[in-house]
Amino acid sequence: MSPTEAPPLRAADQGGLFALGPEATALLRLLDDTFAGWGVQAGAAPLTMPALLPAADLARLDYFDNFPHQAILASPLDLDRRAEHPFDPATGSFPRQALEPGALALPSAACYAVYLDHAGTEVADGTLVTVVGRCFRKETEYHDLRRVLGFHMREVIALGSREHAEAHLAAFTERITAFAEALDLPLGKEVATDPFYDRGGTRLLLQQLSPVKWEFLYDGLAIASVNVHRNFFGERCGITVAGTGEAAFTSCAAFGLERWLSALTRRHGSWEAATAAVEQAARQAGRAV
Repeated sequence: MSPTEAPPLRAADQGGLFALGPEATALLRLLDDTFAGWGVQAGAAPLTMPALLPAADLARLDYFDNFPHQAILASPLDLDRRAEHPFDPATGSFPRQALEPGALALPSAACYAVYLDHAGTEVADGTLVTVVGRCFRKETEYHDLRRVLGFHMREVIALGSREHAEAHLAAFTERITAFAEALDLPLGKEVATDPFYDRGGTRLLLQQLSPVKWEFLYDGLAIASVNVHRNFFGERCGITVAGTGEAAFTSCAAFGLERWLSALTRRHGSWEAATAAVEQAARQAGRAV
């Protein structure tokens, strides 16, 4: 079956912000329950992370150096200057002078909060956690659910030894591949080109020699990825492996839920057909566990 046009969304695009109707919402929840269930079956502890992160903490992780094109900051109104610099209906915005300094950031991925939450702690080797976050990315353009400003990301994250981090990615690569086959959703697997570590030095060379991120693509759109960060977050956040004193290695499997909605409805043609396909594939995957 060739890709088709996805069913219409509940509301028109509002600068990359889309509303989901009942069918889309039900399918999003079904997908999230499925991916979260994979994590729980593997032993992951479900966590809830804050929606905003301190910009200073992300700066320590080189986030604004590596991903300046995606960064979005949140800033309260400066109540002392608001009257002097009021809301401008012509631009639909407040001027910069009416805002306090941008000390908070809207994260572009769910895992950052997990590493910051574990900062300065010891973790048992074999630690797994799973979170779903509202994530935000500035894009050059927005198009239905393929690229949106605000979206949901489910992640299953490993912290511990190098072997544990790598085994986690191998296991979830198999899960993603099997699930896509059960969905009749042909996915390509490609090395991601976006930077993660510092742009210079030995870390960048290491990334070029040994890829740190693989993406699973449908119709040119990455809907899932597996990412190994080596001991980058362990070092920067002071996360150590219990009994060793060594910086933890981390890795994550990530699922952009709105992108899955786009891929599934393009493949199957309707919310109803896409939902039925996920329900059947989830049952099949459950029997295989």
